[in-house]
Amino acid sequence: MRALLPLALLFAAPDLVAGGEPMPRVTTDSREYCVELADRLGVLPGARDDAVRRLAEDGMQLCNNGHPRTGVAKLRRAIRAAQLHP
Repeated sequence: MRALLPLALLFAAPDLVAGGEPMPRVTTDSREYCVELADRLGVLPGARDDAVRRLAEDGMQLCNNGHPRTGVAKLRRAIRAAQLHP
Protein backbone atom coordinates (compact mmCIF):
# COMPACT_ATOMS: atom_id res chain seq x y z
CA MET A 1 0.00 0.00 0.00
CA ARG A 2 2.87 2.39 0.80
CA ALA A 3 4.26 1.91 -2.70
CA LEU A 4 1.05 3.27 -4.22
CA LEU A 5 1.18 6.57 -2.32
CA PRO A 6 3.99 8.14 -4.42
CA LEU A 7 2.19 7.00 -7.56
CA ALA A 8 -1.06 8.55 -6.37
CA LEU A 9 0.72 11.82 -5.58
CA LEU A 10 2.27 11.84 -9.03
CA PHE A 11 -1.14 11.61 -10.70
CA ALA A 12 -2.73 14.12 -8.33
CA ALA A 13 -0.03 16.77 -8.86
CA PRO A 14 -0.27 19.24 -11.75
CA ASP A 15 2.20 18.99 -14.60
CA LEU A 16 5.48 20.47 -13.45
CA VAL A 17 8.28 21.96 -15.49
CA ALA A 18 11.94 21.37 -14.56
CA GLY A 19 11.95 24.28 -12.08
CA GLY A 20 9.06 22.78 -10.09
CA GLU A 21 6.53 25.36 -11.28
CA PRO A 22 3.16 24.31 -12.71
CA MET A 23 3.20 24.06 -16.47
CA PRO A 24 0.60 26.39 -18.01
CA ARG A 25 -2.13 24.76 -20.07
CA VAL A 26 -2.73 26.28 -23.45
CA THR A 27 -6.32 26.35 -24.55
CA THR A 28 -7.38 27.83 -27.82
CA ASP A 29 -10.95 28.96 -28.12
CA SER A 30 -11.02 30.84 -31.38
CA ARG A 31 -12.69 30.69 -34.76
CA GLU A 32 -9.32 29.78 -36.30
CA TYR A 33 -8.97 26.77 -34.00
CA CYS A 34 -12.49 25.67 -34.95
CA VAL A 35 -11.46 25.72 -38.60
CA GLU A 36 -8.28 23.79 -37.78
CA LEU A 37 -10.32 21.10 -35.98
CA ALA A 38 -12.80 20.91 -38.86
CA ASP A 39 -9.91 20.45 -41.29
CA ARG A 40 -8.46 17.72 -39.08
CA LEU A 41 -11.85 16.02 -38.96
CA GLY A 42 -12.27 16.17 -42.73
CA VAL A 43 -9.47 13.70 -43.43
CA LEU A 44 -10.70 11.03 -40.99
CA PRO A 45 -12.49 8.01 -42.47
CA GLY A 46 -15.44 8.31 -40.07
CA ALA A 47 -16.06 11.98 -40.92
CA ARG A 48 -18.83 11.03 -43.37
CA ASP A 49 -20.94 9.38 -40.68
CA ASP A 50 -24.21 11.31 -40.17
CA ALA A 51 -23.81 11.67 -36.39
CA VAL A 52 -20.22 12.90 -36.79
CA ARG A 53 -21.24 15.36 -39.49
CA ARG A 54 -24.06 16.74 -37.33
CA LEU A 55 -21.69 17.24 -34.39
CA ALA A 56 -19.19 19.02 -36.62
CA GLU A 57 -21.88 21.23 -38.17
CA ASP A 58 -23.21 22.14 -34.71
CA GLY A 59 -19.68 22.89 -33.56
CA MET A 60 -18.93 25.16 -36.50
CA GLN A 61 -22.26 26.95 -36.10
CA LEU A 62 -21.48 27.61 -32.44
CA CYS A 63 -18.02 28.92 -33.39
CA ASN A 64 -19.51 31.18 -36.05
CA ASN A 65 -22.10 32.51 -33.59
CA GLY A 66 -19.50 33.59 -31.04
CA HIS A 67 -19.40 30.47 -28.85
CA PRO A 68 -15.99 29.00 -29.70
CA ARG A 69 -15.51 27.12 -26.41
CA THR A 70 -18.68 25.08 -26.90
CA GLY A 71 -17.98 24.76 -30.62
CA VAL A 72 -14.48 23.42 -29.99
CA ALA A 73 -15.91 20.88 -27.54
CA LYS A 74 -18.37 19.61 -30.15
CA LEU A 75 -15.70 19.47 -32.84
CA ARG A 76 -13.44 17.48 -30.54
CA ARG A 77 -16.31 15.07 -29.84
CA ALA A 78 -16.82 14.71 -33.58
CA ILE A 79 -13.13 13.92 -34.07
CA ARG A 80 -13.20 11.27 -31.33
CA ALA A 81 -16.34 9.73 -32.83
CA ALA A 82 -14.79 9.73 -36.32
CA GLN A 83 -11.65 8.03 -35.00
CA LEU A 84 -13.76 5.26 -33.42
CA HIS A 85 -15.89 4.80 -36.53
CA PRO A 86 -14.83 1.79 -38.66
